Amino acid sequence: MLCMKLLYSNLKKGEVKVLTQNLDDLWYLSTIIEPKDLVKGRTLRKIKPISNQEKSKEAIKKPVFLKLEVEKVEFSRYTNILRVSGIIKESSEEIPLGEHHTFNVDENTAITIIKQQWLRYQLDKLKEACAEKKSSLLICVHDREEAYFALFKKYGYEILAHIQGEVQKKREENIKKENFYLTIINKIKEYVERYNIKQVILASPAFWKEDLMKELKDNELKQKMILATCSSATKNGIGEVIKRPEAREALKQERAAKEINKVEELFTEIAKNNLAVYGLKETENASMIGAVKELLITDNFIQKSRSENFYPQVENIMKTIDKIKGEVEIISSEHEGGKRLDGLGGIAAILRFKINY
Repeated sequence: MLCMKLLYSNLKKGEVKVLTQNLDDLWYLSTIIEPKDLVKGRTLRKIKPISNQEKSKEAIKKPVFLKLEVEKVEFSRYTNILRVSGIIKESSEEIPLGEHHTFNVDENTAITIIKQQWLRYQLDKLKEACAEKKSSLLICVHDREEAYFALFKKYGYEILAHIQGEVQKKREENIKKENFYLTIINKIKEYVERYNIKQVILASPAFWKEDLMKELKDNELKQKMILATCSSATKNGIGEVIKRPEAREALKQERAAKEINKVEELFTEIAKNNLAVYGLKETENASMIGAVKELLITDNFIQKSRSENFYPQVENIMKTIDKIKGEVEIISSEHEGGKRLDGLGGIAAILRFKINY
């Protein structure tokens, strides 16, 4: 998988230019770009005719160069677009300054980000996004009648396909079961080639995965297979597989798996009533006395803080922790770990020392 390209960097000026190459890059930028930043690049803008002869004509979309002061950042993996909205500060055309505009950032978009101060965790995120990525991991959960295929991503996972076999009478079951397994195998082969997959986690309830493996004649593909167990061939089954010990080795290098492990560590500390706090007020208090070792905060909580206008409070917590060399981990709400953290309010911290209230 291609990684984000760093085209230009001048941290003395607070300026970084990148080229996005895939959906992961958009998620990374959604955690890096924040209100008050400046972003600039080429974008489409509706231009109204100026001359009297053209005033009767409708506005047309033209490519223009704009610089915005960011007000809002929205990312949706369902639309595959990062929307960066703000106030126009500079323009290459006769566009009134102070008007609002939205950059729609998708794959293969060049954009420049200018910050007054780049925090350490933001630079770490940028470095991670621009690092060479290992080949993606494919997960297939199935039984004899249906199968889900998911591509593991840094922000969670993406469902690639859901297929169903024909439910047959008992006397025909063995014939159709074999055919459906071959359909699954061909689908796996297709995704392995398309995404340059190194490992495939094949999971099922009961013995279905073993039956499928009997139909697999491709020895090279067999070497890529890791078998795991799940309770159902559903989307929930994919979430189960991520946490299974059989999958741990394959997932240990994946960003989402690391995030899930961080959240597990947090819950362990909470259960021991030891080195952990959660909730905005409690985490803020811990940061102010230098007690935070690692801040865990979901991207959903960041979006909420921006839409409900308390992001400056959240930003101050992150800056405080950054100053004392604490770690800031932005956790995706797309996977089980992020959902569990959202259940605690979306923000928590693992502590250096226990706080006595």
